[in-house]
Amino acid sequence: MTPPNIRIGTPRIVKKPWGEERVFAENARYAGKVLKVTSGQSLSYQFHERKEETLLVLEGRLGLETEIDGERAVLSLEAGTSFHIVPGARHRIFAEAVDCLLVEVSSPELDDVVRLEDRYGREGTKAP
Repeated sequence: MTPPNIRIGTPRIVKKPWGEERVFAENARYAGKVLKVTSGQSLSYQFHERKEETLLVLEGRLGLETEIDGERAVLSLEAGTSFHIVPGARHRIFAEAVDCLLVEVSSPELDDVVRLEDRYGREGTKAP
């Protein structure tokens, strides 16, 4: 029997053109996801107006495109590496050579995305 103050469930799966998100926590204070980015695929080059997030690479080698001192730079992150993205920071993540698995914990504004570039034709939208 589960105690009344404990909730057990299964993640909500959101299919994406680059892989999938498994939303395992979503409430008024925080959100949690597991992201699978398929080899050779990338998320939008984007920023968030309010959402703040921290990501942890679980498997694979993840590429992170971001701006440093106003110039675009690409970083390569191995499993075990975490990084923090503040509101307004332009960024894109991509799977370099193999599928990548990562955990994202964030503030709860999951629809707060401003897409600047997108290889799947989603610029300017909040579409999955």
